[in-house]
Amino acid sequence: MDNNFKLNLLFRDRLGIVADISAVFAKSGFNIVTMEVEKIDHQADVYLEVECDDAGRNREEVLEAIKTIPDLVSIRFINTLPRERREKVFRFVLDNVSDGIVSIDMDGRITSINQVAREIMNCEDRDVEGARLTDLPFADTDILKCLDGKTFVNEKRNLITDKGRMRFFATGKPIVGSGGRVMGAVEIMKDMKEIRSLAQEVSRPVHVSFSDFIGRSPAIREAISFAQKIARTDTVVSVRGDSGTGKELFARAIHAESGREGPFIAINCAALPEALLESELFGYADGAFTGAKKGGAPGLFELAAGGTILLDEIADLPPGPQAKLLRVIQEKSVRRVGGKTEIPVNTRIITATNRNLEHMVEDKSFRQDLYYRINVLPVHLPPLAERVDDIPLLVDHFLFQLTTRLDKPAQRVSHQALEKLSRHAWPGNVRELRNVIERAAILIDGDEIPADAILFSFEVGRRGRGVTVPVPNMPAVDGALKDKMADYEKRVLADALSQGMSIRRTARMLGLSHTALMNKIRKHGL
Repeated sequence: MDNNFKLNLLFRDRLGIVADISAVFAKSGFNIVTMEVEKIDHQADVYLEVECDDAGRNREEVLEAIKTIPDLVSIRFINTLPRERREKVFRFVLDNVSDGIVSIDMDGRITSINQVAREIMNCEDRDVEGARLTDLPFADTDILKCLDGKTFVNEKRNLITDKGRMRFFATGKPIVGSGGRVMGAVEIMKDMKEIRSLAQEVSRPVHVSFSDFIGRSPAIREAISFAQKIARTDTVVSVRGDSGTGKELFARAIHAESGREGPFIAINCAALPEALLESELFGYADGAFTGAKKGGAPGLFELAAGGTILLDEIADLPPGPQAKLLRVIQEKSVRRVGGKTEIPVNTRIITATNRNLEHMVEDKSFRQDLYYRINVLPVHLPPLAERVDDIPLLVDHFLFQLTTRLDKPAQRVSHQALEKLSRHAWPGNVRELRNVIERAAILIDGDEIPADAILFSFEVGRRGRGVTVPVPNMPAVDGALKDKMADYEKRVLADALSQGMSIRRTARMLGLSHTALMNKIRKHGL
């Protein structure tokens, strides 16, 4: 039989209440197990757990004994003391923290340990609170050093348990009471897998927002501010900027801010031949052409219903699709290739280009009426050369992403390397900067990237002091001529494509047709 009772007593506040309570209970044969006193509005709120030394005593006798105490206002039996409620809340919070937490007293005995720490120390099936830390088979005993006032931060730990290897970062600190006296210590254990997973998620966000854009320069801030104002409108947005400035990411951020629940779908208008481009954008009807899927297929405008479609490289859209796109914008409906019916679409259109559309309108290579339709809300992204002050921020951001992905220790660039980066013209803009930093991060094993590890495209082939070998350079003469020619062709194509032009413009520069260039790209796996 349980002889314990829990009570809540309310008194008018005065001196000697605790002494009176103790005396009455002792005289009546009841032992006070625990007592809490709170003073509220000139009243003393007392919570007790009492134990009777005689199993025959009952609650009525407890009440009679208490009623003899002066200034008693009310009395009631309760099931839970405030201390027990606090402990339950504390335990719930502790066990739902993703880090392992363990604390010890001055004697090295465990005072608290949460579920994650139990898993790390392989003591899930044991009640270890009150046990000595040194008695546990897989305990990390470095926390004992904190009893001497020492601390450690993010030290790597490896524990071999019967469940396998546990790898974590440990941080330990002493628990200091009044007067500076050490009363115990606490250790926090962070699982390496969770840290790596979280870092990767942060470095590669699934949903791009304007907060993901790095930079404090007035030009990029102005572009973001304008885009945020127009994000929730349905008007066509034209994102203008040089190659590598992040036009697609900017379009994704506009979509994220728009509140549209439909998908974001992007298509590069320069990457597909005209015949395929129309069917991709507008879909096709049953029997529209040889090999068409039975029943037809929807185009990207239909698939992006309720969302946003990005028409990247809009300047490379051929005349036929230009006319059809103009009709989609005006009528808000599409007609599939080979179809006769108009299909309503509710799709936000964003276009992007690095070309001068105004000049293209003048030389009749881009429709004037379409230009006015898509250029209602133009957003201009500044080139990196106009935001040099943002380079250190971008470098730190890219290094964080890369070292996380490559599972390398944190790296930084030297002062001389930053100066070299700041002096560069950046024709490839942010994309080029990312490539330069990625190359340096991969090649350098140390924690600091020196200036000579910062290699721009024209420096990649540099060998020796002051000697530059053009890229792409000729392959060595040994080996089959066919293989060497194929290797040289691949280098020429890679160098041309790295200049950031559209597929069509690159094809024209190389004297190839669009189809021929695409075939060579596939052949060489570029």
